[in-house]
Amino acid sequence: MSGSRHQSPATGHVAGRHFLQIPGPTNVPDRVLRAIDRPTMDHRGPEFGTLGLELLDNLRAIFQTSGPVIVYPASGTGAWEAALTNTLSPGDTVLMCRTGWFAHLWKEMAERLQLDPMFLDTDWRRGADVAALADALKADSAHRVKAVCVVHNETSTGCTSRIDEVRAAIDAAAHPALLLVDTISSLASIDYRHDEWGVDVTVAGSQKGLMLPPGLSFNAISAKALAAAETAGLPRSYWDWRPMLEANKTGYFPYTPGTNLLYGLNEAIDMLLDEGLANVFARHDRHAEATRRAVRAWGLEIQCADPRHYSSSLTAVRMPEGHSADALRATILARYNMSLGNGLGILKDQVFRIGHLGDFGDLQLIGTLGGVEMGLRAAGVPHGPGGVQAAIDYLSGNA
Repeated sequence: MSGSRHQSPATGHVAGRHFLQIPGPTNVPDRVLRAIDRPTMDHRGPEFGTLGLELLDNLRAIFQTSGPVIVYPASGTGAWEAALTNTLSPGDTVLMCRTGWFAHLWKEMAERLQLDPMFLDTDWRRGADVAALADALKADSAHRVKAVCVVHNETSTGCTSRIDEVRAAIDAAAHPALLLVDTISSLASIDYRHDEWGVDVTVAGSQKGLMLPPGLSFNAISAKALAAAETAGLPRSYWDWRPMLEANKTGYFPYTPGTNLLYGLNEAIDMLLDEGLANVFARHDRHAEATRRAVRAWGLEIQCADPRHYSSSLTAVRMPEGHSADALRATILARYNMSLGNGLGILKDQVFRIGHLGDFGDLQLIGTLGGVEMGLRAAGVPHGPGGVQAAIDYLSGNA
């Protein structure tokens, strides 16, 4: 339990469970914890093959795809690399949009892999600039751009890009580029449709909407991406899709998988499908709107400036001029045993981020917002009263 809860120097103990309200990793439900807490299975035995086939089939529903989904024992960063190395060759141009810190990191990875990113900037207050993407693709008559890479939900800013509109822009330009999308903080929290939106590779991780600890990452793959993998020239070994797909035909993996995390993943998928994905998305939408109403009642500013790009996974909140987001977060952790997300990149110490995704209910949200409101008062941050009440009023009227 080391590091799982804040300890007061005076007493060495803070009563109650720690509120982990960062935008991931999220709280792991008891059902998933119990599933993980099983004796390790022989990953070459018949029982594991049955589990693997069931799991790989059920994953398709979460990504809303009929194609294959590959599972790596890795963080989401590994799935980023797999998406690039399986589809591209050294020197290929990739069109990317700098919507926030994680889009920036994906671009840095592309450079290290000897790709040539064309990076379209934003003010970090909205999702991908579809018009700029469209212009770049129309201007690329030689089709130098081999892939368009977009972060669906930018965890650093609380802005969600419109992937359906990105696909429409690619189609309108009659451009053959692949579409690669990062859904690490949106999958199973915000509506996402791999097949319908014509995505070629979807990247995801286990520790957010899938309600698991960190340690699993995913690639959902289109037929077009599979064809690209046959001629892609970037070196790949661990990340190679081909041995994974071959072993997956019988439910197995070409190397040791994250066995106990896969138990938990199967349970998490059952929970999501039992609730129904439409209901899961509506629950996240509802909690996000309640949070935004609380922020407005406090008189604070939401980092996302375009309501069409509001995230349902998290809300990033801008601090008043002259006040430190990190100092506020430290006060809330010390006094109320709650962790909030920090500002990243150009937003360092300027925003705090409230995660409201995963296995999350109304009472947890009200407790979270109560901790923020008490923290604003304790830290001396100028704000109006009634943020929690505004959230309660919204939730009560929108059951």
